[in-house]
Amino acid sequence: VQLVESGGGLVQPGGSLRLSCAASGFTFSRYGMSWYRQAPGKERELVASITSSGGITNYLDSVKGRFTISRHDGGNTVYLQMNSLKPDDTARYYCFARGIWGQGTQVTVSS
Repeated sequence: VQLVESGGGLVQPGGSLRLSCAASGFTFSRYGMSWYRQAPGKERELVASITSSGGITNYLDSVKGRFTISRHDGGNTVYLQMNSLKPDDTARYYCFARGIWGQGTQVTVSS
């Protein structure tokens, strides 16, 4: 079982990024997927989650209206579209499913 994140980087405030998490080793379509983030000196927090059917999504209050989680079962991939990024969104972002964590991808929002 493996989760591999990509798509992070340095972006200016107000910019956008799309994170991807490629899953392998399990039947992707049967599991809910989540994105977490952890900033230096802070606890890891749940940013967004999506059910196995994709019908229900949940978001951290501070990202509602700016971030969108989606999934493509054919490609075994979950995405996190992040718009109107703020410096407070700077963190390492992790994909999570089936008790497994990816290695994370760094997002830095700075001018």
